Amino acid sequence: MRNVCYEPLTPISFIRRSAAVFPGKTAVVYNDRRFTYAQFYERVNRLASALSKAGVGRGDKVAFLCPNIPPMLEAHFGVPMLGGVLVSINIRLSSREIAYILNHSDTKALFVDAEFAGLIDQIKGEIPNIKTIVNILDGVEEKPLEGPEYEEFLLTGDPQPFPCPVEDELENITINYTSGTTGLPKGVMYSHRGAYLNAVGEIMEHRMTSDSVYLWTLPMFHCNGWCFTWAVTAIGGTNVCLRRVVPEEIYRLIEQEGVSHLCAAPTVLIAMAGYPKARECKMKTVLNVITAGAPPAPTVIRNMESIGAVVTQVYGLTEVYGPHSICEWHREWDSLDADERAKIKARQGVPYITAEFMAVVNPADMAEVPADGASMGEIVMRGNNVMLGYYKQPKETEEAFRGGWFHSGDLAVRHPDGYVEIKDRMKDIIISGGENISTVEVENVIYQHPDVLEVAVVAVPDPKWGEVPKAFVVPKPGSTPTAEDIINFCRERIARFKVPKHVEFGELPKTSTGKIMKYRLREKEWKGYDKRVN
Repeated sequence: MRNVCYEPLTPISFIRRSAAVFPGKTAVVYNDRRFTYAQFYERVNRLASALSKAGVGRGDKVAFLCPNIPPMLEAHFGVPMLGGVLVSINIRLSSREIAYILNHSDTKALFVDAEFAGLIDQIKGEIPNIKTIVNILDGVEEKPLEGPEYEEFLLTGDPQPFPCPVEDELENITINYTSGTTGLPKGVMYSHRGAYLNAVGEIMEHRMTSDSVYLWTLPMFHCNGWCFTWAVTAIGGTNVCLRRVVPEEIYRLIEQEGVSHLCAAPTVLIAMAGYPKARECKMKTVLNVITAGAPPAPTVIRNMESIGAVVTQVYGLTEVYGPHSICEWHREWDSLDADERAKIKARQGVPYITAEFMAVVNPADMAEVPADGASMGEIVMRGNNVMLGYYKQPKETEEAFRGGWFHSGDLAVRHPDGYVEIKDRMKDIIISGGENISTVEVENVIYQHPDVLEVAVVAVPDPKWGEVPKAFVVPKPGSTPTAEDIINFCRERIARFKVPKHVEFGELPKTSTGKIMKYRLREKEWKGYDKRVN
């Protein structure tokens, strides 16, 4: 019997409420398909029931390998509804990486979009735990795997409300695997409570209402879409699904559907701002853009706002359900010029209302650094939206939680007003001749160059200084800057020791969520060197 003054927090409750309050309202839009909240809820119940009939139960892992289409959204409710744990897999991983995740997570059922069936076909003899495979056919001309089709599978389930057996709000609801840039991917465990509170935090911090229309430019497999998979439904908003993130389609949907909110990494914003017809888009409402993934240069923010968007910077990691802090805006900053506003908006800010705890400390003794905007320390966090831990990796969990805080690995300063600003990853900071150089600071300067589209700065070996900055630059289409142009531009704006000693032009390696993979650039430059102190 439930306690009259307590009910476990779970995002499953969001769809029950919205289906009751907004049964006829559009919940999901995808191409020419539209589902009301009543229909969305029925599909979710069918999914939970069908999985149960297929032998999936409490604690069992169910993996989805598909892009931002309705089945991926439905999985965020249907899987936890029967007490299962959702494993959302990055669609850009190799077959070997996918096999590792499926085996490490003990996945029992796998749903695969036909576009990625070939990846699973390569490893079908290496994933013995998989008992059920369901094919998602989305108009892609690929041969599906052996197993039922998604819509047929749903029809095996009962459309009536499925009993939701959440007894403990700290039960595991999803496992999200990190990119594995420093070793094998780690499975980050989220709880029902954490997912609920972070979704509520998104609603509050980004002023979402039942009129909000959210465009899925952010991968749902990444931190469960920063918990917007649950937040949009909680508020009774509309989810606009998007299979491929391309500027032309983004702007078409913004105009056609009246999109009010979207999330994007800086690389997506760069593509959107650089789209030739961006200023022709007829927005029906204010477009609220939430960005994170890497500290966006003020230039990127300024360019997006010049086409009519309002950009808000958030900060977080997979281990904290996506966003943990936000650059909370003050109305008195409206009177500042565009450059000053953009500089403030590039800060990572203060904790979400639902997060509360974030500090910048000396990792050696956990003492907080002075709030002087100059003293650097590591960002640490604790509270409601910190992960339960890494799945089956207790030692790694203990290391991440040392001192009673989650250690981010990000170096930052705290300004006198309490706002945090990232200066670098601990592994990215450049120490040249004893001087610390923030790669983010150098990148922000280079972004101001009129011919630069994207840039990454990393440490490269130097016989005299140990290591020095090198800039990898993607020029804007039609421009031909030289290394000397970039170097001279920096010399006029930052201290000489911070100026890149080398510049290379070409494409940048990126993760599936748009983050530039600096480690690959470093590996290329340091190959053959063994003198660097790690």
